[in-house]
Order: sequence, then structure tokens, then C-alpha cells
Amino acid sequence: MTKNKLSPHKLSPHKLSLAVQYASGAQRLPARAQFRRWIKAALQRDAAITLRVVDAPEGRELNRKFRGKDYATNVLTFVYDDSKTLTGDIVICAPVVEREAADQHKELPAHYAHLAIHAVLHLQGYGHENEADAAGMETLETALMLKLRYPDPYQMTRH
Repeated sequence: MTKNKLSPHKLSPHKLSLAVQYASGAQRLPARAQFRRWIKAALQRDAAITLRVVDAPEGRELNRKFRGKDYATNVLTFVYDDSKTLTGDIVICAPVVEREAADQHKELPAHYAHLAIHAVLHLQGYGHENEADAAGMETLETALMLKLRYPDPYQMTRH
């Protein structure tokens, strides 16, 4: 292994301040250390992130308030400071994640890992508003998931 390549077990050289808030009654939630590992894998700069795991009522309210959509979605990202140290929040809705994992025949930890990575990429400016951006983001997400020894998150959903 070359020195400039990080193994999935080594931390990113970027600093991360991570607060994890559990506001969900879900039984199978990832540990703070797991979220930290997944987020660190996707970091391309120093960041201060608060990650909040919520139930459907809070997820729905946040999605309605900030996106104008009246349903709970799997993950929301909020960027507060895009200076040298990226500052933002990630909100993951546990019941939606559990339902999606079951519907898509994915292991629950792998789906949480994918959504954490997806959110961190959004915090860093990645998007999927057009086909080119979506393809680039999906390629990066897939590479990070494989690096963390999870399957391609898009394998089951591509046609």
C-alpha cells in the first residue's frame, strides 16, 4: 500500500468534530463510532457536524419546513458555514431508512453508511440536480462504500 492511500480502517487526515443526537425510538441504530467512521471516509476537508437521528414526525416537519415536502425523507443536510471548516447538520429519519433498507433488500448498516456518506458529500457541495452531477456523486459514493467494504448502494436500484 502506498503512503498516500488511506485504508478504510484509517482515519481521514481531516479533522472532524461530530455530535450525534439520538431522537428516535428505533431499536437498531448505528453507534456514534460507526457514524464517525462513515463520515470521516467521505470528508475532503475539516468539518464540524451535528448528526441527528429522528423519528417520522420530526423528519416530516423538517422536510415540510425546509423543503416544502409533506413527508419524512431519509436524510436532510443543512450547510451553515462553508469556510475553511465546514459546518452543518445532517438529519436521518430512522423509520424511513429501515423501510428503504427492507424494500431495497439492503443490510441496515450499509444503508445508514450510504446515507451518511451521501449527506456528507452534499455538505461539501456535491449534488445530483442533473445527470452528470448525479453520475459523479454516485461514482464517488460507490467507491467510498466499497472502500468501507459495503456493497455498491446503487446495484439494486439501477435498471
